Amino acid sequence: MRSRTLTLLAATVSTGLVLTACGTNSSDSGGTGSNSASSSAPAAAGGASGKVGVILPETATSARWEAFDKPMLTAALTAQGFEVDVQNAQGDNQKFSTLADGFISSGVKVLIIAPGDPAVGAAVEAKAKTAGIPVIDYDRPSLGGSANYYVSFDNEKVGQLQGQAMADALKSKPGAGVVQIEGAPTDNNATLFTKGQESVLTPLYSAGTLKLLQKQPIDDWDNQLGGTKFEQIFTSNGGKVDGVVAANDGLAGAVITILKKNGLNGKVPVTGQDATADGLMAVMRGDQYMTVFKPIKEEAEATAKLAAALAKGDTAAADAIATSKLHDPKGNRDIKSVLRTPQTILEKDVKTVVTQGYVKASEICGGDLAAKCATLGIS
Repeated sequence: MRSRTLTLLAATVSTGLVLTACGTNSSDSGGTGSNSASSSAPAAAGGASGKVGVILPETATSARWEAFDKPMLTAALTAQGFEVDVQNAQGDNQKFSTLADGFISSGVKVLIIAPGDPAVGAAVEAKAKTAGIPVIDYDRPSLGGSANYYVSFDNEKVGQLQGQAMADALKSKPGAGVVQIEGAPTDNNATLFTKGQESVLTPLYSAGTLKLLQKQPIDDWDNQLGGTKFEQIFTSNGGKVDGVVAANDGLAGAVITILKKNGLNGKVPVTGQDATADGLMAVMRGDQYMTVFKPIKEEAEATAKLAAALAKGDTAAADAIATSKLHDPKGNRDIKSVLRTPQTILEKDVKTVVTQGYVKASEICGGDLAAKCATLGIS
């Protein structure tokens, strides 16, 4: 979910389009994956699907949007014959709305949005519905909205993987104290991550196998704030923390910074998510116990296929693609969905992310990690 700057390998897609993007996740905030907040690509030769508009949420707390989602969506949508325009709202709700208004007034065939604020997303969807433009919620749902479809990952499963990893890491320390550093309370994905974590951890807390020291949501997924909050919890508990469930690699990096200050990095297991370059390096160094890999290319390609069906008015084809559902408690409805499967990445699994082209070996194998990469067969 949220991370920092990462360098994406050059990925060749079926249309022959080669894309590169750069970025890297770090524990301090402010990195971006690209100098450009927008992208426009012409339709593939012979394509006649019209224009599709995409609005991504920001870059300040996560470089994935520019490093992964932007080029992969552009490639996948172009392959479906669309003219593609990808914009980034840079965390500004007004800008998000203005971008949406522009797309709607220009008559895009399909609008794809990843809302930073679900209420803003819902308002955009109401306008699009009035204009007869189908909307796909991408990665994040607009609770209370009217999007036709939702494409993401099984986010409860992400949390389950994190919770199980923590349980495994602490299985030899009965009664170990755990801190949960969660994502933004306004982000439904963060809510689902927490729900998944607690499906594993709450029974262990109840049994006394583990002890919950504190659960702390972090507004706006702000990594700096996450580090500050964790340090306060760490200090108030007398420096005794046995494990930290951090919701993503950015927050994990912030936690690890505090643990390093206290000589505890590598001694306290920390979870993460997004399989960013910095996260993977932290895993190889032993500072981070695991991360969760979400193959964003699969998410982008499913979105493009849905968009192609919707542009043709073929809801039967769209329904055949979106075979899962997400319940929207605010709108009291189920949204037809595509939910891809996340994967646990331990040290032994880091090569998987490199092999699939999401991170270059050159990004993570320099300096002190050269020998480790050689041991893991990463080159």
